[in-house]
Amino acid sequence: MSGSTLFLTSEDVAGLATPAEYVDAVREGYRQRGEGAPARPRTRLTTDDPPGMLTGYTAILPDTGAMGGYMYAAGFGAGDAHFVLPLFDADSGEPLAVFDGASMNPLKTGATGAVGVDALARGSVTDLAVIGSGAQARGQLRAAATVREFESVRVFSPTRENRESFADRMDDELDPAVRAVESSHAAVDGADVVITATTASEPVFDGDDLADGTHVTIMGQYHPEKREVDATTVARSTYFPDLRDRVTRDAGSFLLAREEGAVSEDHVHAELGEVVAGTAPGRRSAGEITLFDSGGTAIETVAAAHMLYEKAREEGLGREIEFSPASQAF
Repeated sequence: MSGSTLFLTSEDVAGLATPAEYVDAVREGYRQRGEGAPARPRTRLTTDDPPGMLTGYTAILPDTGAMGGYMYAAGFGAGDAHFVLPLFDADSGEPLAVFDGASMNPLKTGATGAVGVDALARGSVTDLAVIGSGAQARGQLRAAATVREFESVRVFSPTRENRESFADRMDDELDPAVRAVESSHAAVDGADVVITATTASEPVFDGDDLADGTHVTIMGQYHPEKREVDATTVARSTYFPDLRDRVTRDAGSFLLAREEGAVSEDHVHAELGEVVAGTAPGRRSAGEITLFDSGGTAIETVAAAHMLYEKAREEGLGREIEFSPASQAF
C-alpha cells in the first residue's frame, strides 16, 4: 500500500460502522491517551468579514498505529462547514487516507459521550435526559444506548416540532421509550444521566435540578464565553475534561464558573483517558455527580477514522490517490 492513499467520501463511510463499533474504537483511543498518547487541543483562527472559523486538532495513537485529525472551516461566505480529515501511518508517516469527514462527526462525537457515560455513570441507570434535538443529539443518544440499558429517554429543545420529531424518530429506532417534554426541568428532574448537545450560549438547565448521583455529559460548546451548564452544575460535580490543556482555552462552562468564584483551577479532577486507562479514579461514590466536558479532540477523530479506514479497505471502498513524498517532490 506504500505510496497510495485512500480518498473516502462521506457516502463511503456512512453506515460503514455501528454506534457500538465507534464507541469501542474511541474508548481504545482514550485508553491510549490515558497512557500518554500525544494530543493537542483545538487551535482556531477567526475572521470577521466574512465571519468564519478555521480550526483543527491532532493526535497520535501509537497502539492503533495512526495519527492525524480534523481541519475544518465553518461560516465564511457559504455559512456552512467543511471537514477534511487526513490519516497517517504512525510508524512510516505515510498518508493512509483522506476523508471527507463531515458524515462521521456526530458518530465519533456521540461515541466520545458514550465513553464518558460508560466510564463515569453508575452501572444501574434507567432514565436519560437529552437537551438538544439535532444531528449531534441523535449521535449522543444512539451511542449512549449501547453502553447502558436505559428504560426511558426525555428530550427537550426549545422548538416543539423539533423535539417531537426527534422523539418520534428515536423511539422507533431504539429500545428505550423516547418522549418529548415541555421544559429542561421536566427532562433533567430525576434523570440518572443528562446529555447536552446544543448550540446554546447560556445554561440550558438549572444545576439545582440535578439529583445526587447523576452523570452529565456536555458537548455543544467550546468557547470561553459560552456554556451549556451553569456554575452550580460545575461546582456540584466532579469535573472530567477530554483534554486538560483544553480547559483554560475554551471550556466555557468551567471558565465562567471559575470567573464567578464557584470553582478554582484544582476542580479539574482527571482527563477521561486517565479514567479509561485506570491511571486516575472516576466515580468514587453512588451519590457523586460526575461531569464530562467533551469539546472535541483528535483522539476520537483518529480512532474512529482508522476503524473506518480498515473497514473501507476490507470492503474495497474509496478511491486511490497519490501523494509524493517530500524527497521526490522537492
